[in-house]
Amino acid sequence: MQSKTSCFNGTLFRKNLTRFWPLWGLAAFIGALFPLSVLLDMAHRGWHTYTAPEFTQMYYEVVSAVPVISLVYAALCAMAVWSYLYNARSVGLMHTLPIRREGLFLTNFLSGFAMTLIPYAVTGLLCVIVSLCGGAFDARGLAVTVLAVLGESFFYFSSATFVCFITGNAFAMPALYALLHFLAVLLDWLISSFAQGFIFGFSTNYTGAVEWLSPTVYLAHNIQPLGTYEEVTQAYASGTYTEHVLTSVELENFWLVGVYALAGLALAALALVLYRSRRSETAGDVVAVGWLRPVFRYGVAGLCALLGGQLLYSLFWYGFQTGSYYDTLPMVVCLLVAGTIGYYGASMLLAKSLKVFRGSWKGLLAVLAGCVLVCCVLHFDLLGVADRVPEASQIRSVDIRVSDNSYTFTPEQDADLVEQVRALHQAVAAEEAYIRETEAAGYTSSMDESPDNSHTGLSITYTLKSGAKVDRWYFLPITRDRMAQPGTYDHLLDQFVNSEAMKARRLHLDDGFWTVAGGSLFLSIRDQYYDLGSREASAILEAVGRDMEAGNWGTYDWFASDNGGDYALELSLNFDGPDGEGHDYITVVVCPAMTETAQCLKRLGLASDEDLVTYRELYPQDYPQDDEDTAYYGAQSGNGTAEVYGASGGVAVSPL
Repeated sequence: MQSKTSCFNGTLFRKNLTRFWPLWGLAAFIGALFPLSVLLDMAHRGWHTYTAPEFTQMYYEVVSAVPVISLVYAALCAMAVWSYLYNARSVGLMHTLPIRREGLFLTNFLSGFAMTLIPYAVTGLLCVIVSLCGGAFDARGLAVTVLAVLGESFFYFSSATFVCFITGNAFAMPALYALLHFLAVLLDWLISSFAQGFIFGFSTNYTGAVEWLSPTVYLAHNIQPLGTYEEVTQAYASGTYTEHVLTSVELENFWLVGVYALAGLALAALALVLYRSRRSETAGDVVAVGWLRPVFRYGVAGLCALLGGQLLYSLFWYGFQTGSYYDTLPMVVCLLVAGTIGYYGASMLLAKSLKVFRGSWKGLLAVLAGCVLVCCVLHFDLLGVADRVPEASQIRSVDIRVSDNSYTFTPEQDADLVEQVRALHQAVAAEEAYIRETEAAGYTSSMDESPDNSHTGLSITYTLKSGAKVDRWYFLPITRDRMAQPGTYDHLLDQFVNSEAMKARRLHLDDGFWTVAGGSLFLSIRDQYYDLGSREASAILEAVGRDMEAGNWGTYDWFASDNGGDYALELSLNFDGPDGEGHDYITVVVCPAMTETAQCLKRLGLASDEDLVTYRELYPQDYPQDDEDTAYYGAQSGNGTAEVYGASGGVAVSPL
């Protein structure tokens, strides 16, 4: 009788389901706990506790969590059905069965995917029953949830299957699977942190430029339920109350599930191609695909060089470097050592032997050359990162933090201020050599501070119209002589911060976005706090504005090192955006020159003449008493200087 081959084997399909029932059974039990807890809650609080939109929102929140759940569970299901690939006897036995490899692949893939879906099916069915019991069933929300869970589960099981076919080792599979899903995020972080040590002003820890290559991170960030709420006023015996009621819910970026499902289909097809040409003898190999072995070897070497090189540098050289940037030669040595360890470690894993040194010098030379090349590119900034200042036409918004304040500008509303920020940034970038040399010489250390020398931090973040961000942070030395020289960054910085436009921006004067909502006042002499209402805060804000117009408030003194001449009180004002869109605050330092503000506080009954004492008068033991120092500090604090903290400009939302 002629034998037949099959593309699908029902017996094998059922055998997989029964053999691995503890896996999907336990997962289904854990999943069932969620709808049962909701059912119990409804039984206690009332069967109509939840509305249909609220149930839909719960469905969509599950969709948002599926990437994290499936990342682990789909890998377990894939390892279960493809476990025979990792044992020479098992793979030999399976390949002698009268089933073509296509049949083995289809049968095992479908059984593994079924195990992936069973817990979701059980949980979903119970959720439907619970929603029907509460009269809150939403067919559309259920359909979207089913499609989303199917698409995400298919992608994760397909990606796990693909990894199962590029390795022949059960211990290597989880490591390669995690690397496949998080490699883009890991490289982004490693390269960004490494570049910070070379490139002047570069302060990006993570760019997110290729985050879509790390599906779990990308889906978790971009697929979220978006609810629409309406205000509903209800009358009760004790009065009327207004509450926000959820009326509808949408799943943000639902189309991404379809994109990743298509990617999963491509990975499944590629896995089938690999299976058709896979040699049974590769069982036990860390990498079972020949052309991927060099990729693994050099990839591990590169990752070890980046990660291990920075670790070695921090252990053996960081304490000896001059300035805040890496010393290139020691870093190159650390990269070479870590890269060499990674290269031979990967070679030993591939060869399953410790004897990998003979004839390996060519590959090692390529790794070493790559380490030197990377350091040279970053040290000499061959990509021009340090000098990059985005054009105004590319900018959506600019966030800048300087002089203890933060601001946000947009080209549409603040074109002049955006250009001033760009000019300041260009001036700082042009004087990179001076700034780095001064820092290396220890100029900015606290022991070198003097009445004519100081330093400040400058943070600039450009959000481009493309969605990308350009982050820069600088630690700048400042001198009185340079501040008087037009064209220097010291001069441009002072002109920018102490301009009338920026002073008004700190107080949100003539700003249609922010409204003063309240504040607080602390009097040190009484050790007492006061909460300010909107009317009191508005009156104080107007008084500070009059002091600003008189030149007694808002001038930031870059060289002031003492606050003894300021009043011993703390004054803060809070601002709200329209419809609760955001919150902001400022802390105003008040000095005797601010007569309008002082009179306003007394007029409101918040302070008296006895309360308006300076820190030097209240705590004389904490401040210099000799005539020379007293004259100097008195001049510094008596010039109307007032610092503002937390102020932001434009239409930025700065949450407290």
